[in-house]
Parts: sequence; C-alpha cells; structure tokens
Amino acid sequence: MKTGVSNLDLTAKNREIEISHSWFPSEIMAVTVEMIEQAAERLNGVVKQTPLELSKRLSEKYQSNIYFKREDLQEVRSFKIRGAYNKIAALSEEEKSQGVVCASAGNHAQGVAYSCSALQIKGTIFMPTITPKQKVQKVKKFGDGWVDVVLVGETFDDSSAEAEKFLKQQQCVFVHPFNDDAVMAGQGTVGKEIYDQLGGKVDVVISSVGGGGLASGCMVFLKEKNPQMHYIGVEPAGAPAMYESLKSNRLVTLHDIDTFVDGAAVRRVGSLTFDLFRHYGVEVLTVPEGKVCTTMIELYQNDGIIAEPAGALPVAALDFAAYRLRGKTVVCIISGGNNDILRYPEIMERSLRYEGLKHYFMISFAQKPGQLRKFVEYVLGPDDDIVRFEYIKKTNAEQGPALVGVELANRDDYPSLLTRMDEIGFNYRVITDDDMFYKHLV
Repeated sequence: MKTGVSNLDLTAKNREIEISHSWFPSEIMAVTVEMIEQAAERLNGVVKQTPLELSKRLSEKYQSNIYFKREDLQEVRSFKIRGAYNKIAALSEEEKSQGVVCASAGNHAQGVAYSCSALQIKGTIFMPTITPKQKVQKVKKFGDGWVDVVLVGETFDDSSAEAEKFLKQQQCVFVHPFNDDAVMAGQGTVGKEIYDQLGGKVDVVISSVGGGGLASGCMVFLKEKNPQMHYIGVEPAGAPAMYESLKSNRLVTLHDIDTFVDGAAVRRVGSLTFDLFRHYGVEVLTVPEGKVCTTMIELYQNDGIIAEPAGALPVAALDFAAYRLRGKTVVCIISGGNNDILRYPEIMERSLRYEGLKHYFMISFAQKPGQLRKFVEYVLGPDDDIVRFEYIKKTNAEQGPALVGVELANRDDYPSLLTRMDEIGFNYRVITDDDMFYKHLV
C-alpha cells in the first residue's frame, strides 16, 4: 500500500489533531464494481446522466483535454442524490417503515429529502446552523412534507453527533453521507458515467474530498477498470482531514477547521473511505479557500457555471497539478452548484485577498488638514483605489488611527505602496488574514 499525499499549499497552522488507533487494511473491499453497476441500474430514470463538457479555455491553458463532469446539473444540483437514493431504495420494507435520519452540510440533505419524498419515507435531517439558507430551503422543498429539518451545531460533525443521538432514541435507519457502502456505490456511478462517456480513455480524474464518499466510489470503478488512471482528491486547506490522515497513516480528527467550503469541511473522514484512499494510493492536494473563490468567479464569468465552493475545488486544483496534466485527458467533477447569492461579497473579498489585490491597514494620521490628500497624492499608485476608510477625529490628540482598505490593479504594486508609506513617514500596521480585527471586518 502507498500513501498519495501532496502538500502543495497547506495553509492551516499548528492545527491540533486527535489520532485514532492504527490503520489496518480491510480484507474485503467496502465497494465493488458490481455494486456500482447495480446502483446504476437502481438509479436509472431517477438521476440525470450529467454531461461531460470540454473546456476549451482550460484545455488550451494546460495543454490538455480538460472536461467538466456537470453534477451541478442534477435535479438537486449535486451528486449527493445518487448515494442517498441508492441507500434508501435498497432498504427492506421494515427498515423503510422505521424512517431514516441523516446529518448533512446541505447537499446530502437535499438528496435524502428528494429520496424520502420520491419513496414516501419519513426522514429527519440534522444540518449545521451555518448552512446557507438557500440549501435549507431547498431541503424542505425537496422533502415536500416527508422530512423534518433540525439546525444544530456549527459543523457537519456537530450535526452528525446529534443525529446519532436521535438514531438511538428513535431506532430508525441512518443514511451516512459518505461512510456507507451503498452510499459510496451510488456516488461511484459518477465514475461509471465518466468511463462510459469517454470510452474508458481517461487519464486523470479530480474530485473534491469532504468525507471521501464521491472520490471513493469513483476511484473504485475507474481504478479497477484502468489501474493506470490517476485519481486526485482535493480538500480545502482549512479542513484537510484526509490529507492529515494519510500523512499520519491513521484516522485523525481536526479540532480547528475553516467551514467556508461547507460541502467539503469535515473534521474527520470516514473509516471506509480512508481505507480506500490508502488502498489505491490516491493523491490528495489542498487548495486555499481564496483560490477556490477566484475559481468560482472565473467559472461564472467565463463558463456561465454557478459552482458552490466544494464544486469549484477540482478546477481550483488544476494550477497545483499542472505538471502532470500536459497531453492528458482530465476530468474535473463539478460536484455541486448550491451556492447562496448572499455569499458573493465574501467570495469576492476572499478572492481579492488571495490574489494580493486587496489590503487593509491601520494608519495613524496627524490630526490636521490635508493628511488624506497627502496619502492619496503621494502614496496611492495611479491605478490604486481606496475601498474602505473609517476615521473618527480624536479630541486633544495629535494623531488619530484610521482603517484604510486599498485595492490594487496589480499585486506586484504592493511592495512599492509600502515603500511610499515608509518614505513619507506614515505610521501604519498591516492587517493580516489571521488578525482578529480582520475577522471582524469580514
């Protein structure tokens, strides 16, 4: 067995992790090609066979054939319906009568809600309180009276713990979003479609990794059909649970995660999915959340694709995997498009910060006329702009602090901006992303 970890941009610092017992390889695979083929038959007529679209823009950029697998075009706008329906539809009549329960950051909840309504089975769905309102509303819509939604906790793991308590009390069936063989088999039908649509001629497949269910199901089908095919899983840098687990050769639990990429932000991956990642030696890349935001904007502006953060992860990873893509046929699975429009101000902010185009300073101005004019005329470059300015004049003080936000036209202009402030004699402090005051700003 080999571990395919690639630490290209792991920005999380000093993250505490809790390590479980040592990993032992399973003697029997949790998911098989046959199970995935059976799932495909069960899902026939229920889910869409989503298109595989060639991206001319990215194909030219990376000198490859880059395809998008458009799972954002499913009825519930994500791949999650595949695993949820396959799991629930395969239950016995007695199990169906008991109802189901699940925990989800959003997309799995929609898949379960849709399946409960279609199969007329009662469901209870636990979701984090930070879940975008758009996702919560859609869960209720797809459930059509067959599901109850409970908002609890700040992360998927918090909601999952509450769901497990409910499970013990009600004796219903738990539909896990990733650590379940039937769920993984359903997600694996994405890989089967990719293989069939390209006639087996695929060299690299890239997908996001939250708990690992989509990647696990797809890699089983694709790697068993073509062992030479390379699979890359992508995690947000602020929640690299699979990366840390593979690096440690053990399952780990992260205690501090960035939940921005809500569809892929988990503290702990599944034991079954971890097993499969180890078995196939899957490479795992981590991508900064700011890069994900830039990619979301580019997908919308250039391709007309509204991708949620987790859906944009594989495309965001192309820059970090470019060295191995030239001349290859590459598929990026756009796993979902459930993004709340109210999040776009934060998306723009994170993108500009990542690209080095937006900077914040606390600047001490002398409390006399002409100081702001002096800053504008002698510090700002010709294409720079003040996008935020907060100042309250202090009585009986020679100096007064001001919050100044500056947007640059070119990131390379930043060092000269600092040089001009130093030369003119402004007393200032740069506000970094880790600064508590910056977190207050955004």
